[in-house]
Amino acid sequence: MTAIRERTVLFADLRGSTGLYESLGNAEASAMITQTVGQVSGAVLESGGQLIKTLGDGLMAAFETPRDGVRAAQRMQEMLDKTAQRARRQNDPALLALRLQVALARGEVVELNGDCFGDAVNVAARLIDHAGDGETLITAEVLAGLHHASKGRFRSLDRISVRGRIEPVHVYRLDAAPLPGADAAATQFGEPMRSTEPEGMRLIWRELDRVFDIAAMPIVLGRSVQATYCITDARVSRSHARIDWQGSSFELTDLSYNGTYVRFGDSGELLSLKRGSCTLHGSGTIGLGGPPGDEQSPSVRFEVLHFYDTEPQSLGPRSRR
Repeated sequence: MTAIRERTVLFADLRGSTGLYESLGNAEASAMITQTVGQVSGAVLESGGQLIKTLGDGLMAAFETPRDGVRAAQRMQEMLDKTAQRARRQNDPALLALRLQVALARGEVVELNGDCFGDAVNVAARLIDHAGDGETLITAEVLAGLHHASKGRFRSLDRISVRGRIEPVHVYRLDAAPLPGADAAATQFGEPMRSTEPEGMRLIWRELDRVFDIAAMPIVLGRSVQATYCITDARVSRSHARIDWQGSSFELTDLSYNGTYVRFGDSGELLSLKRGSCTLHGSGTIGLGGPPGDEQSPSVRFEVLHFYDTEPQSLGPRSRR
């Protein structure tokens, strides 16, 4: 029987399974992933949702209200955190590498034979591509259905172009509760940022030289023509990395399978992001899929700008716009 209803759709994707297959073998790794997805799917039923289907290392679910969907997403992340804590005690690096990405959208869906179809389904499924490790992303329609106190835990990532959709989607990210005393952004060395607050970001790849101010955030670097900063190279993922404004600093998050690398300055320490994040400061190079300077992978020069008192450093020829 076909029914058309307003639903909140959730997609969850478990990342890091490749390491399990390498360390445990196909049979044991497959059993471990199935078990983990099964545990995470329990959060759907706990929150009054409907488990539509499991998708190998992920799942799809639907909820009557946005509150139920967000509650399930939070519970899923808590479950995986407990798995990570157990992995630390057991000194199991493969299991420790497992991370969960969750995306929710709300809208009218068509229910048919136990499955769901519609724009909200498509948006939630595509939004997973923009989520980093341990992140929960929601659309404005989901946010509108939350209590006022819950809305305060979400930070706007502004409008993001989603594959297969003409209009960009206003996306919000669930921010983790701050650690006690954590009142400053951390650099790649773990030191707090104490410099004057930046106002823009300059990116250069070949002849593509662009300057973005804070209002343009987030910047999605990727191969997709819908990416904010499109890098037409087959070695780059459709949505490879994302630069967000965190209120006082710029944060780079890897969204790819091949990783993102950052070198600060011309000869500074190399930082490897595998579904992780770091604070960008000063200037340097971002390697997409390989370290900066690797001929097999594109490299993007970046510079954090302070428009009011400084000129951009010389990173290469500036294009006219």
